Amino acid sequence: MSDPRPEKPIAPTPLEHTPTAPSTAATLVAEAFGTFLLVLGVVSTALFAAGFGEGTDAANKGVGFLGVSLAVGLTVVAGAYAFGPISGGHFNPAVTLGLAAAGRFPWAKTWAYIIVQVIGGAVATTMVVLIGLSGPDNWLSNAEDGGFASNGWDTLSPGGFGISAAIVVEILFTALFVVVILGVTHPTRGNPGFAGLVIGLTLTLIHLATIPIDNTSVNPARSIATAIYGGGAALSQLWVFIVFPIVGALIAGFVYRALFDSAPKTA
Repeated sequence: MSDPRPEKPIAPTPLEHTPTAPSTAATLVAEAFGTFLLVLGVVSTALFAAGFGEGTDAANKGVGFLGVSLAVGLTVVAGAYAFGPISGGHFNPAVTLGLAAAGRFPWAKTWAYIIVQVIGGAVATTMVVLIGLSGPDNWLSNAEDGGFASNGWDTLSPGGFGISAAIVVEILFTALFVVVILGVTHPTRGNPGFAGLVIGLTLTLIHLATIPIDNTSVNPARSIATAIYGGGAALSQLWVFIVFPIVGALIAGFVYRALFDSAPKTA
């Protein structure tokens, strides 16, 4: 039976909700946190777990190069999904400059990103030092004497490789890393849902291939963070791991833009 006095239908009120872009402060804090997570993950694994039990019956409990490689990849995946939507998830001065060279990031914002990335990395290694203060058997002094997982060549290279190998590695593998980032995050051709995973797995692969050569940088913030506590040799060699990852990233950015993002010529 129908209602003899039906109420007039009421038009639904549209809900106005316009997402606001993160503030500059929020993006910088997110970038610092992401870099902190990355450096803390890789350095903690390298110093606490990689060689755990060496020279004893507990040696098989160490995670080795494979564990360090996985640690850096997993931290990048976590940081990319946690902080990427806020800051873009660079966590690496070389990546920031490579994205700028490719036209994906404003040059004017690069310095602010680089500063907070370096700060985030330095805070991470400082936390490792605080943990190490109560380590057993002079753990902290031994870690510092051993270079504190710093990047380097000759005596600081796990495999004894020289400076030329370190330079080639940092240019080549940073460039490849930036190319992958540019491809998987492309606004029309990329796959944003899997971007963080692909980037993390790529960084894992890079570490698997290059840790024996120079302890793998491809990230000046990571290199600065460890060299602070790595002693004179690490600091004297630091320039290679600042300059050449940036060179590789800039080459990748400019070349990718020219090859894949340039406007097609019209007849």
